[in-house]
Amino acid sequence: MPKVALLPGDGIGPEVTYAAVEVLKAADEAFGLGLEFEAFPFGGNAIDTHGEPFPEVTQRGCLQADAILLGAIGGPKWDHVPRHLRPETGLLALRKAHGLFANLRPAKVLPGLEHLSPLKPEIARGVDVLVIRELTGGIYFGEPRGMSEAEAWNTERYSRLEVERIARVAFEAARKRRGLVCSVDKANVLEVGEFWRKTVDEVHRDYPDVALEHQYVDAMAMHLVTRPSRFDVVVTGNIFGDILSDLASVLPGSLGLLPSASLGEKTPLFEPVHGSAPDIAGRGIANPTAAILSAAMLLTYALNRPEVARRVEEAVAQALAQSPTPDLGGKAGTQDFTQQVVAAFRRVVT
Repeated sequence: MPKVALLPGDGIGPEVTYAAVEVLKAADEAFGLGLEFEAFPFGGNAIDTHGEPFPEVTQRGCLQADAILLGAIGGPKWDHVPRHLRPETGLLALRKAHGLFANLRPAKVLPGLEHLSPLKPEIARGVDVLVIRELTGGIYFGEPRGMSEAEAWNTERYSRLEVERIARVAFEAARKRRGLVCSVDKANVLEVGEFWRKTVDEVHRDYPDVALEHQYVDAMAMHLVTRPSRFDVVVTGNIFGDILSDLASVLPGSLGLLPSASLGEKTPLFEPVHGSAPDIAGRGIANPTAAILSAAMLLTYALNRPEVARRVEEAVAQALAQSPTPDLGGKAGTQDFTQQVVAAFRRVVT
């Protein structure tokens, strides 16, 4: 029976996490998935109860699970604790412990919600792009690194293994979508970019059914805001992926709509892109869409049930069209919206 480790976290994290669980339970009821859920402390609440953001009990629970569903972590309460004890440090430790080298960030403009995008509706219409960011290499982790009174230095470094495995994630994802991959680098001025491009080309030989193009990162930033609908899967290194995934996240117009997945060597992690929003925590108005769509990604990438995930996504689209949450100009509270999604899901599977 698939085990899902729940890390509800802080702020609105528990509210949106358990909204996603309600939808997963409806999916379980309809398709006999046999899901088991167990919650563990993580982030700020774990600091309060266990003295650290990623305690041993949570480490064990995550390693024994088939998937991890995270809500959100952090808040002003923990901004001044020592850096090694901050909630964000716990998240980095979680990623490292599970070898989560591939971050998947879809940005989709849902029909009827084009007006939320900062782009003109005719440009936003039809946008459905998946940014795949290499998460454990590149300049954020490269050595040597350091700082003196006179200068500071970091190293952009990638091995063949690191590029090959993230490229395969991209090509495999494209096979399940529109079959298009755009690899982003800076090969015209950086040796590591030239190496990245050459290695991606080599991996592409194993995927003749997938189309591949290359873009320089500066040109790609322009294309994402001028003609984003032409892109399907975008794969790039850590620092470029950090920037481009945040840029792409603006396209739908609300962080409350954006899920993510981190895949790698051990248990995969699924989480909404938004933060813990402590200012609205407990008010029942948090938008659970991103968490529910993260649960849909869990169905696809952890349980290999993409057909169930598609029905969840369809149910979310119906609920958003019917009565969105306040951040999207509607009046539905967290629980009301969740029940709309559950009701819509049951309609689409009958």
